[in-house]
Amino acid sequence: MRRTPLVFALALALSAAVHAAPSQPATSAQARPAPAPVSLTAPPSDWRALDGRQVRIAAPLTLAGSDGLARFGELTVAFDGRLWQPSEVAAPRSAGHAQVAADNAHRRLVLDDGSSARDPGPVAYLPAGAKLRTGMVLGNVEGIVRVDANGTARLQVTAPLALPALQRPAVPVVAGTLKVAAFNLENFFNGDGQGGGFPTLRGARTPAEHQAQKAKLVGTINALGADVAALMELENDGYGPQSAIAQLVDALNADRGAGADWRFIDAGKGPGGNPIRVGIIYRASQVTPLGAPATLEQGPFGPHSRVPLAQAFRAGKGAPFVVVANHFKSKGCSEATGADADQKDDQACWNATRVESARLLDQWLRTDPTGAGSADAVLLGDFNAYAMEDPIRTLHDAGWRDAFAVARVERPYSYVYNGMSGRLDHALLSPGMAARLRGAAEWHTNADEADDRGYRDRNEKGPWRSSDHDPLLLGFDR
Repeated sequence: MRRTPLVFALALALSAAVHAAPSQPATSAQARPAPAPVSLTAPPSDWRALDGRQVRIAAPLTLAGSDGLARFGELTVAFDGRLWQPSEVAAPRSAGHAQVAADNAHRRLVLDDGSSARDPGPVAYLPAGAKLRTGMVLGNVEGIVRVDANGTARLQVTAPLALPALQRPAVPVVAGTLKVAAFNLENFFNGDGQGGGFPTLRGARTPAEHQAQKAKLVGTINALGADVAALMELENDGYGPQSAIAQLVDALNADRGAGADWRFIDAGKGPGGNPIRVGIIYRASQVTPLGAPATLEQGPFGPHSRVPLAQAFRAGKGAPFVVVANHFKSKGCSEATGADADQKDDQACWNATRVESARLLDQWLRTDPTGAGSADAVLLGDFNAYAMEDPIRTLHDAGWRDAFAVARVERPYSYVYNGMSGRLDHALLSPGMAARLRGAAEWHTNADEADDRGYRDRNEKGPWRSSDHDPLLLGFDR
């Protein structure tokens, strides 16, 4: 059994001692009152001055991330709103980037359970079955300040947190007669497609987990109401009836019932040889594929970045447009060397590969690979780069426009990592497609949700934590 967190144990022991001690004259040591709690309405300029003191934070604290809760009993909170990935809002190596990083460090605080136990289970400062979402606001947080050798502060919480009522976003509604979505499925693998083959290389470990994962994904995708959707992290297992993409489409149609018309683009093989691939699905009553799909398998595509898939469509009698599904190399540093090693510029590893992927993608699309003769195109997917990092800026410099900037959406985000919000998932438009855009939104079903809501743990019903990325939805004129 895990020991009671230190600060709670001390508080209980002190209370017992006070009530058990016989009445006697007070000595000078007994008469010395404990220091009054320090009340904070803003983060101090230097937490070290409060090291060891009891504080009460009178200012609202925003929950910035819960990824440390299960392993360490920690929550990341912030004064004055969310913490943002610096390279989401400012270019790496710039003065603005340094300013955002410094502001994050000033506003950030870790709430701690006062224990060194790993995988602690329920923590004493949270109510049983606590439902947390990044962005919720906490009030009147109390605890003892502890500052490490680097000057980083944490608060050992001494009173249970009062959580606000859980609020979740409704399905977004965007203007336009043509709806296009993008969604990273977080490793949708279906074993052998016949109920066996588990655990899989990635994703579900059992048939029951697979069914739970599929139900969450279906609930998310169908609720969005898209006509076309670009998907990432599908199992790369062909296009037959037992493939992951075919069975996902079957489940989408079964969920929709009468008149269901989801179809998938069959690239013949792959695309690429990576265990995961991108895919495109569409509603046959709303859009018609034009010609064959196109793939780009050269340079970093295949060995590192997943092979992109492009397909031209027409909606009714509207102008043709091209959807391109993308998934660039991740930021993990395994096997990264040379220019792909971490350059300590907040872009992590494989940035050079992602930049080259962006350059080649733009170059390829200028050749009209689908043969549709249309310059209207949308690049969708997980680019594994925040909005101001080099790969996305490379595409901006080539003329591709951020759909969320065009739609004037303030502070979009689709991913929360290490207590900071940002976008790895992007929608980039050619000038012609930007002129057709009527709205853009993210549905925050996942990034803000605690990990244990997903199919592997509590499996809360509905779309919540169906993935680790939020889906996005765009509306266009046909």
